[in-house]
Amino acid sequence: MLTYICMPIRKTKFTQGEIYHLCNRSNDKGLLFKDTNDWVRFLILMLYFQSPTTIYNISRMVKTFSVRRPASNTLDDINTNTESNIIKNRYVEILCFAIMPNHFHILIQEKQENGISKYVHKIQTAYAKYFNTKYKKTGHLFQGPFRAVHIKDNEQLLHTSAYIHRNPRELKEWFNKEHTYLYSSYTDYTNKNRWGQLINTSIILDQFNNLDTQTYKKFLEESGTKNSFESENQQYLES
Repeated sequence: MLTYICMPIRKTKFTQGEIYHLCNRSNDKGLLFKDTNDWVRFLILMLYFQSPTTIYNISRMVKTFSVRRPASNTLDDINTNTESNIIKNRYVEILCFAIMPNHFHILIQEKQENGISKYVHKIQTAYAKYFNTKYKKTGHLFQGPFRAVHIKDNEQLLHTSAYIHRNPRELKEWFNKEHTYLYSSYTDYTNKNRWGQLINTSIILDQFNNLDTQTYKKFLEESGTKNSFESENQQYLES
């Protein structure tokens, strides 16, 4: 079990091949997302900025994604070669995630040296520039250096994934419906993986009877991780 929900990144030494739980929140405890396009844009940045590959027509991708029914949401506008280049040259690999109204969680593996630092800087800078331009804001959108905790073993890995996937339960309208929450990878674990190789579910699902998604879902529903993390998480998010 984790002692703290996060640690300041400047005290964390990232190692290639290791897995980390990342999180950050808004600078003023306000909303990071004010409409659907904001949510989708951050989701796209998070998924497609895993490598140095340049992504074009993000605004069109957001528009196409936003008008679809959630159950069928994918990002079909991305060029196949572009996606292949992302996967081939990625400096991080996403295992799972949850995007919340004023913060985010990502469970991630470093694939190249300094990959995590490059990745988070890239998505936060791009999203902050978009947000501040759209809403005519100035200053920092995120609280500061993102936070991270090193995942040291399989038990910690599984409980951290459960914590991340249960996070939407904090939202009243999604309580006990977190498996259908669009801005989390929970549905990618228990139904169809919407993102293919852009998210690696096998590292965690391999722990459950050879990719038995229902066994994982039962583990998550019975997990006490959310309760054990809640006080530390709330202390960070409310401080």
